[in-house]
Amino acid sequence: MAKSVLTQKKLESISKAASAKSYSVRTEIPDAGQPGLYLVVQPSGSMSWAFRYRHAGRPRKMTIGPFVLGEDATFTLAKARESAQEASRIVSDGRDPAEVREQEKAQTPEPVKVDLVEDVLDEFVKRHVKKKNRESTQKNTEAFIDKRIRPEWKDRDIRSITKRDVVKLLDDIADDGAPESAARVRAILSKFFNWAVDRDIVDASPVPKGSTAKQGASRERVLTDEEVRLVWLACEKVGWPFGPFVKLLILTAQRRNEVAHAVRSEFQLGGNNQLWTIPPERSKNGREHLVPLNSVVLEVISGIAGVGETYLLSTTGETPISGFSKAKKAIDAEMLALAQKHAVASGLNPNDVNLEGWTLHDLRRTAASGMARLGVPVHVIEAVLNHQSGTIKGVAKIYNRYEYLERYVFKPVHIPPL
Repeated sequence: MAKSVLTQKKLESISKAASAKSYSVRTEIPDAGQPGLYLVVQPSGSMSWAFRYRHAGRPRKMTIGPFVLGEDATFTLAKARESAQEASRIVSDGRDPAEVREQEKAQTPEPVKVDLVEDVLDEFVKRHVKKKNRESTQKNTEAFIDKRIRPEWKDRDIRSITKRDVVKLLDDIADDGAPESAARVRAILSKFFNWAVDRDIVDASPVPKGSTAKQGASRERVLTDEEVRLVWLACEKVGWPFGPFVKLLILTAQRRNEVAHAVRSEFQLGGNNQLWTIPPERSKNGREHLVPLNSVVLEVISGIAGVGETYLLSTTGETPISGFSKAKKAIDAEMLALAQKHAVASGLNPNDVNLEGWTLHDLRRTAASGMARLGVPVHVIEAVLNHQSGTIKGVAKIYNRYEYLERYVFKPVHIPPL
């Protein structure tokens, strides 16, 4: 091929032809503007720069690098010529530019590989969380990751995370009034870093053995009858959809997501055998769970607005309800307003009213406590809660306590209406 000086316009023309697969064989286009420099065009359309020279009496070739059009190209025409000029100087010194480049590459330390926590978390969710857990657990785990872990460490190299970092994160969550969340985050971090160890991403897990952070003791919060009454009345004030939702938590003693994600087809409301069947894929222990429905539950369900044909509780018709924290705050506000109103009616200062904090899961424990107080056998309570026998450690203690109180000191307490 006759030599001519390559220009940007010629390169654009060559690139267009290469993209159209106009080159049926490998073609070398020499640049008269720089001796030894060639543009190599492949039949596939890819292009690269090469430098031809002689060393020790033999013809040699060295690839300079790929060529693509655009301002971000690593080897533009100017840079390719500059590399060819440097190679020519090396040849004139009696050395082989290809060998010199290999020697320089060997002496240059490889860049330290950085695995950002953000990226490793994405892989963990994709390859572990979504493959090893039920859908409800997946969503719960991802929510904790996105809210509690990712914002804190997303730009950190995972190898830079120390035990002190983990303890501080867990302490901060616990100090924010969420010891249960701290415990949940610790469990997720333990699985995350153990998974990273197995994949040789980190050498060891920084998650401390045991509970070194202030994660709080296992909760034993049980709402009083008065508090349950306030919750119920607050639910009526809040209304759809979280009012009926929390009422169902109280009445059925089932888990938050089991109620929130309930599907209409799971309910048998007609005839003499009203029943809610929670399928194995939605229950925590993976077993089908039957929940008999009493008249009060049926009344709550009958008052639920029908949005969509799939979920019992939905505001979109396509997805179950969410936003529990916001709903909980609304219920708390209504409870406080009701308690202050009662204080005023009783001649007390409403500003002195203080309500103890509680969680939605506490309603489940409260139901277990109420059943124990009524003398319901512990194995029946376990069945209602869908716990495998022997796993609900607190129920036996609650049951024994109420059995003692009933026999010796328990006296019914009258709760006046508002």
